[in-house]
Amino acid sequence: MVLEVSGSFFTQLGIIIIVVAILAYLLQLLKQPQLLAYILVGVLITPILQLVTNNTIIETISTIGVAFLLFIVGLEMDIKSLKNVAFVTTVGGSIQIAILFCIGYIAALFLGYLSLEAAYIGLMITFSSTMIVMKLLSDKRELNTLHGRMIIGILLLEDIVAIFALSILTSLNSFSIALLIIALLKFLSLFTIAYLASRHIFPQIFSFAAKNQELLLICSLAVCFLFSITFAFLGFSLAIGAFIAGITLGNLDYNIEIIGKIKSLKDFFAMLFFVSLGMGLSLAILKKVLLPLIILLLIILVIKPFIAMFICTLFKYTKKPSFLTAISLTQMGEFSLIIAAQGLMLGHISQDTFSLIVLTLLFSIIFSSYFIKYSDNLYTFLQKPLHLFDYFTTERLEYLPTEIKPKIILCGHNRIGYSILRDLKDIKNRVLVIDYNPEIINTMVKHGYHCIYGEVTDDEIIERMHLEQIQILISTVPNLSDNIHLIRRVRALNSRAKILVTASDIDDSLKLYTQGADYVILPHFLGGEHVSNIVSGIRHKQIDLKDERQRHIAHLHERRKMGHDHPKN
Repeated sequence: MVLEVSGSFFTQLGIIIIVVAILAYLLQLLKQPQLLAYILVGVLITPILQLVTNNTIIETISTIGVAFLLFIVGLEMDIKSLKNVAFVTTVGGSIQIAILFCIGYIAALFLGYLSLEAAYIGLMITFSSTMIVMKLLSDKRELNTLHGRMIIGILLLEDIVAIFALSILTSLNSFSIALLIIALLKFLSLFTIAYLASRHIFPQIFSFAAKNQELLLICSLAVCFLFSITFAFLGFSLAIGAFIAGITLGNLDYNIEIIGKIKSLKDFFAMLFFVSLGMGLSLAILKKVLLPLIILLLIILVIKPFIAMFICTLFKYTKKPSFLTAISLTQMGEFSLIIAAQGLMLGHISQDTFSLIVLTLLFSIIFSSYFIKYSDNLYTFLQKPLHLFDYFTTERLEYLPTEIKPKIILCGHNRIGYSILRDLKDIKNRVLVIDYNPEIINTMVKHGYHCIYGEVTDDEIIERMHLEQIQILISTVPNLSDNIHLIRRVRALNSRAKILVTASDIDDSLKLYTQGADYVILPHFLGGEHVSNIVSGIRHKQIDLKDERQRHIAHLHERRKMGHDHPKN
């Protein structure tokens, strides 16, 4: 018996949200990704129970959801933070896209698809989901890690390629070089206008709008719709316009405030987007496309991360950041769906091919959610087979300029490590720096520090630390299992050494104290303690605030030159 709810858009949207809330609550109790709840709700309320059958509702939800989500993705893009990984993300990312396209295209041809459909399938598997990866990395507080920056850089490159691909494919039926040039000129003109507006018009508008939080939200949404409508009018996708609008506003001084206002809408539209994917799914087609689905999933879940990791290690990044980068790209992206929908509308691909792409997208998202959530456990499980990639890196490279054995070991030269080293530069011949970022090691070599390139938990790296002779070990690595491993290894050889480690929350810090840490650094709490000391110094006339201000400004300029930025999440 088909149960159909007739009524207004409000009624049907209400049904969606109520069912989502129930299922999301159950999955949260089971500690499963919320993403899974949204997709399952979409499948449940339309293909199975047919509670919502209005195709207009489905299309509206999908269109608004994609446009809004890409607007938020553009807002959260921190392009300046990608400077240190620009080479691997642009050159390496381009190589990855080219290889994956060829693999997907050839596989589709072997499966019996026509050349144009094969090209669409090859293009689809090259793109990963900016929205999903950003959300999951943000939940894990890994956006500002080395692998986080590498992932964002590759995703940004993929988004740019997708925008150009979408522009070309929309004019493919009447394709000519002249039309391609016109399309590129249109896009570059719009992008230039967006850039000029972000530099000369929007700063004045939003400096006034920022005085009223409601006005700030309305103006931000107005810019999103203005760009979306303009891009659509000139033959581009609504989503492209929303993405460019996000990047434009993301470079304003008020971008954090705008993100804060929009963030409440982010989860709502994310839910609508993924529900709409499940709603548009045809379960009857599953048996028909089972073989192509399995092959495409194998390419995305196995071959794609292998290629990504191989490229990262080829650019001299060690196994762990390379693995974490690769495992985060194991899904189809939202641009894949947008391009596929456009191809279906233009008659470039059949309904069956579109259904195959939707199914591949859904299953890859589900698998990828678990991969990213348990990435550290996966790395530990696969650590021995991953030694294959050591051949391509300079892991275990040592730079020891003096014969003096270092007494202080710093594991991880990030924002915290940089501050620590600044106070140890007078005794740098007694300091050993361990890091898995080759650019950091190159900088340390230039400054004459003892340094080793590799993972802090690698047994061979630990042997080279000479833990039995050290006085202090400092770890700025926030990973709980890595720090526990370090504490145990130090305590097994040296009971006198002082151990300072880093944690991301209170529960982890208490566990580290239980394991034997002498002090646990909680970065989010250090700022409050520092301000408290400054206030106390001002009250007791021990600090001149003008001098402190000048020192801080000089320090910020120095940090900016190093490519550091304060995390937004």
